[in-house]
Amino acid sequence: MGYDTKNIRNVVLLGHSGCGKTTFTETMLFEAGAISRRGTVEEGNTISDFNSLEQERGNSIFSTLMHVTWKDSKINIIDTPGFDDFVGEVVSSLKVADTAVMLLNAKNGVEVGTELIWDYIEQFQTPTMFVVNQVDHEKADFDATLEQAINRFGHKVLAFQYPYNPGNGFNSIIDALRMVMYEFPADGGKPVKKDIPAAEKDRAMAMHNAIVEAAAEESEGLMEKFFEEGTLSEEDLTDGLRIGISKQDIFPLFCCSSTQNMGSGRIMGFINDICPAPSERPPKLLEDGNRLPCKVEGPATVFIYKTISEARVGNVSYFKVYSGVLKSGDELINASNKGSERFSSIFLANGKNRDQVDELRAGDLGVTVKLKNTHTNQTLNTKGTDREIAKIKFPEPRLHVAVEPPSKNDMEKLMRALHAIEEEDPTLVIEQSATLKQTLLHAQGQLHLDLIKYRIEQVYGVTMDFIKPRIPYRETITREANEQYRHKKQTGGAGQFAEVHMRIEPYFEGMANPSGLTVKNTEIDELPWGGKLVFLWCIVGGSIDAKFSNAIKKGILQKMEEGPLTGSNCQDIRVSVYDGKMHPVDSNDMAFMLASTQAFKAAFQKSNPQLLEPIYEIDILCSDEAMGDIMGDLQTRRAIILGMDSEGHYQKIIAKVPLAELYQYSSTLRSLSQGRAKFTQKFLEYSPVPGDIQQKLIEAHKVEEEED
Repeated sequence: MGYDTKNIRNVVLLGHSGCGKTTFTETMLFEAGAISRRGTVEEGNTISDFNSLEQERGNSIFSTLMHVTWKDSKINIIDTPGFDDFVGEVVSSLKVADTAVMLLNAKNGVEVGTELIWDYIEQFQTPTMFVVNQVDHEKADFDATLEQAINRFGHKVLAFQYPYNPGNGFNSIIDALRMVMYEFPADGGKPVKKDIPAAEKDRAMAMHNAIVEAAAEESEGLMEKFFEEGTLSEEDLTDGLRIGISKQDIFPLFCCSSTQNMGSGRIMGFINDICPAPSERPPKLLEDGNRLPCKVEGPATVFIYKTISEARVGNVSYFKVYSGVLKSGDELINASNKGSERFSSIFLANGKNRDQVDELRAGDLGVTVKLKNTHTNQTLNTKGTDREIAKIKFPEPRLHVAVEPPSKNDMEKLMRALHAIEEEDPTLVIEQSATLKQTLLHAQGQLHLDLIKYRIEQVYGVTMDFIKPRIPYRETITREANEQYRHKKQTGGAGQFAEVHMRIEPYFEGMANPSGLTVKNTEIDELPWGGKLVFLWCIVGGSIDAKFSNAIKKGILQKMEEGPLTGSNCQDIRVSVYDGKMHPVDSNDMAFMLASTQAFKAAFQKSNPQLLEPIYEIDILCSDEAMGDIMGDLQTRRAIILGMDSEGHYQKIIAKVPLAELYQYSSTLRSLSQGRAKFTQKFLEYSPVPGDIQQKLIEAHKVEEEED
C-alpha cells in the first residue's frame, strides 16, 4: 500500500560544494533507522554518493533519491551536487521537490553556489528552509552566516535555532520555536531537553516573538488572536508557519552538526510537521497552460525527471506521480510520442538500493526500469488522458568544444556513446555541424566536459580529444565586379564548352535593377546558412539557352557554400548573368556549372571581399569586487560594452563580443570572479572582421588547403 499524499514530503538538499549535504543525508537516514551505520564521504561508503566516480572524486556529481519514514510521514530526500557544472541535476530535482533545504557552511557563510542555486529556487517558487551546518567547526561563525543569509535572501529568513556553544566542544542547540535547549550526548543522536540558560533567555525570546509575529501575519484570524492574547497557541503557530512557508513568506533557519549527528532529528520533525505535502502545493502547470492538482482521485499522470543508464539493467527512470495511483503492471501512454509503456516493476530508492512496491500514490517519487521510448522531461498518462507536465527548462550551455576521435573508424562508436549520455543529461547538447564539418559538444563547464570524457573512455572504451571549434565565418562582397570565364575541354568525341559573363554586387533589400542590363527573370534564394543569393537572368538574344540557367546557378551556389576566402559560406550577393557563348554539341549542364563557378570565384576576388564574424551579446552577473577584472578581460576580447546595471545582489555587464574571443570564457570568468559570476550568451549579428585578422585567416586557410 502506498503512502497517502498528505503524508508525503519531497525534500531536495541544496548548497555549495563542501557544505555537507551528503553527510547530512547520511545522518537523516541513520536517525530515521533506514541505515544501521553512518558512512562517510572520506571512506566512500555513503548511501548517496554510490557512483564509483563520486567516490573517487569525493564529491557528488549526480542527484540521488533516498527516503525515510519519520513519524507518520515518508520523506523523500534528493541529494544534489554543489558544483554549478552539474546544475542540470539541481534543476530536475527542484522540479519534483516540494521543499528545498539549503545547507550553509558555518565556517564559510553564504557561498557562490548558494547564490547561483537561489535563482532556480525563485524560478520554481519552492518553499525553502536553511540549515547552518558544521557549527562544530573551530572557525564556525553562526551569527555571521545568519547575517549574510538575511542580507542576501531578505528578512524572510528567520532563525528558529542557534548553537549555544559553537566550535570545538559544540553539543547544545537553543530552539527558539519551542523555547527549549537540546543537549546532545558525546556521540550525537537523541538530545536531552533542558531549560534555556538565563543568559540566553532574552535572545531566544526575541527570536520566538519574531517567529510568532511572522506566523500571525499569514491570516487575519491569527493576527486578531495575536493582538488579543499577545501570543499564539502551538496549534495556531503551526498553522501560520505552514501557510508562511508554503507561500515563501518565511524561510526558517536551523543549525546542526551532521558529522556529530546533532540536530538532524529536530529538522526532520519540522519537515514532517510544518513543510508542505505535495497536495498543498499549487497545481502543477501543464504545457497547454492548464493546471493539474496533485490528488489520488482521477487517472494517473507520471513525469520522468531523470534518466540514467546502468550496466546489465539499461535505462533507469526516476519519476514523480502527479495524479492518481500508479500500480505495478500499469500501461501508460507517452504524451510526447504516443507510445505505450508498461511499468513492469516499481521501486523505492535509497541510493543504489531499490525495494519493489505494488503502487505509488499522487505526490510520491519512485523508480522504474526498461521503459522503451520514454526519457527525461516526458509525461505518461493513463490511456484516454492527454496531459503533459510543463517541461523542465534546463540552462543554456556555456562551454563549446569540438570532439575528435583517434580514428575515423571510432567515430560511429563515439557518437553512440555521446548520444547515450545526452539522453541522461539534458544539459549536454551534441551538434553535428555541416557548416563547420565538426561534431560539437555544448556543455555547462570544464568539469562537466571532464566528466563526459571520463565516462566515454571508462564506460564505453572510446578515447577522444576536445579541440577548439571552428568559427562559422561568412564571406560577402563590398563592391560590384564583372567577370567572364570560358570552360573548354576536348577529349575525343563530344567535348565540353561553356562561356559565362556575370556581374556580382552586394545585395540589400530594395536595391534597384542593375544598370545597363535587361532583367528577364529573378530568383531569390534564402540560403540554408542565412542571407540570400539573388540570381538575375539578363541574357538577351539567346547567346546562352535559358535551359542552362539552373546549371549556372548551381555552379554559383557550390562556390558560395565554400567561399573563395576561407572556405566559409557566402551570403547577400546578387549575380546577374548577362552574356556568354554555347556550342550546339559540346555545351551541357556540367560545362556551364564549371564555367559559372570559376567566373563567380574570379569576380568575388575583385569585389573587395569581406569576411564576417558572428557577434554574441553576453550578459554577465558578477560581484562588485570582480567587476574591474572582468571589464579588463573583456577589453582584450574586442568586446564593446553596451551597458552596465545592478540586478539584485549582482552587478550586470552587457557586452557584445566576437564568438572567436569566447572560447572557454566560462572557465576564465570563474577564475576572475572566484566563482562569483555567471553569464548567458545569445547570437546578435554578423559583423566585418578587422583587416589584419581577416588576412591571417585567409593565409591560414591557404596553408590548410596546401596541406590537404
